[in-house]
Amino acid sequence: MAKPVILAVDDEPAVLSAVERDIRSRYGRDYRTIKAGSGREALATVQQLAQRNRAIALFVADQRMPEMNGTEFLAEAIKLYPDTRRVLLTAYADTEAAIASINSLGLDYYLRKPWSPPEETLYPVLDDLLSDWQATVPVPYDGIRVAGTQWSAKCHFAKNFLARNQIPYQWLDIEKNAEAKELVDRIDPGEQRLPIVFFPDGTTLAEPDNDTLAKKAGLTTEASKPFYDVIIIGGGPGGLGAAVYGASEGLSTALIEREAVGGQAGTSSRIENYLGFPNGLSGADLARRAEAQARRFGAEVLIPHEVRGIRVEDSYRIVTLENGSELSCHALIIATGVSARKLSVPGIDHLSGAGVYYGAALTEAANFKDQPVVVVGGANSAGQGAMYFSRFASKVLMLVRADSLAKRMSQYLVNQIEGTENIEVLVDTEVVELLGEDRLTGVSIKNRETGNISTLPAAALFSFIGAVPHTQMVAGVVERNAAGFIVTGQDLIRDGKRPRGWALKRDPMHLETSVPGIFAVGDVRQGAMARVASAVGTGAIAIGLIHQYLKTV
Repeated sequence: MAKPVILAVDDEPAVLSAVERDIRSRYGRDYRTIKAGSGREALATVQQLAQRNRAIALFVADQRMPEMNGTEFLAEAIKLYPDTRRVLLTAYADTEAAIASINSLGLDYYLRKPWSPPEETLYPVLDDLLSDWQATVPVPYDGIRVAGTQWSAKCHFAKNFLARNQIPYQWLDIEKNAEAKELVDRIDPGEQRLPIVFFPDGTTLAEPDNDTLAKKAGLTTEASKPFYDVIIIGGGPGGLGAAVYGASEGLSTALIEREAVGGQAGTSSRIENYLGFPNGLSGADLARRAEAQARRFGAEVLIPHEVRGIRVEDSYRIVTLENGSELSCHALIIATGVSARKLSVPGIDHLSGAGVYYGAALTEAANFKDQPVVVVGGANSAGQGAMYFSRFASKVLMLVRADSLAKRMSQYLVNQIEGTENIEVLVDTEVVELLGEDRLTGVSIKNRETGNISTLPAAALFSFIGAVPHTQMVAGVVERNAAGFIVTGQDLIRDGKRPRGWALKRDPMHLETSVPGIFAVGDVRQGAMARVASAVGTGAIAIGLIHQYLKTV
């Protein structure tokens, strides 16, 4: 951690050098001493240190400076550093100004120049102030910070991107944190472009897109080479399973993910039925472990990249990314999974990210402590989310279209929900409208049997209402069913005939699509079982099939 700063300010070079010399000789081991020759220069330094989230323990400022005197400097500086101790250097005629500063600015001490010898007049004062500062001021966070408002969709997406990619950050709500608001106003005056992301090196990004944020945060965004044995599109459990097995078996392997590894499973607060983890584990933990394992074996994980198209040229499969660049391979695995189906009710457009979230949205759960939240859906993901939210919310209301939770949810989750006092389940119920102007305040719900409509308060709604496959990039390339899921293996054989354009003298292998050498794993495949273990298993199986395929290339 960087040393806390002592900032000395005086417009007289000889005095400033003396102040710096005396402070450095006594406190140089534990503190970094910075000097400034004017109030304006010092204020700019304070702002730069605030952007880096560096601690300032002490201001030592001369009162008699042109343009901005010591009192005026301190008045501005403490807006960003309200806990920093303050010492004013004065002449005999400045006593009244110093006393006024004690009353208006909370000045800690004023020293008359000269103070020689420092052992008698300077150090005892500073020793006491610095000791008090160390005892009462917490150590500042020295990582990435995100400043914005809870009800901004762009802020939610930035936080969610960082969290899902296992990048630590500190959230600064400018509606609740005056120092954060002051810092944002100084960096981006006028119309605010939120979020503002602060990095430890002092740089900032305003309203960054995922690609810019990923590069600055240190994620691997560029491929190291143009060609691989296997390219995997999608970083859910199926894609991660394929990456681990492909790389461990000596295949040059690249995994391309558009947002964060883990897929839908990565947003799960607790997976309790995955083999080998009797106490369960979070989806984020599973994704972190799997990504680290894949990288250890040599797989490249590229985030964030959207695949816009795929084409086939002879024995090569070519992937086109959103930036126009291309990567090619012998064998391709589609593991793009599914995403939550969007609610289609009045009020949804302007409340998405402002109280309405898709999936577990673990980054937001703690913001709704002791408030009512709604969970829409009746499958395992909804049940896992409801159990997690029940730790924070005053009440969790589950809205289920079916007449029973047991129809789509594992029994262990049904039992947990029934045993949780602050979870209430309404079956045969659906959302018909969302209420609120700039944030969600309530929901209108309808009983599907009686037709009765009622309105309930809600601070947040988390939706788990089914899945839509990500297969647009293979439209017109491989065969899909009417819902967009990819058809594989024996499902491609109809009336004893192989798929159109199939030129090989064998049937498509299990998990192979209508194009030889292109495979599909996980939830994106027609007929897939929506379980983490199943997705991981198909990822591993696909690598075995690719070994067979590569023998024919």
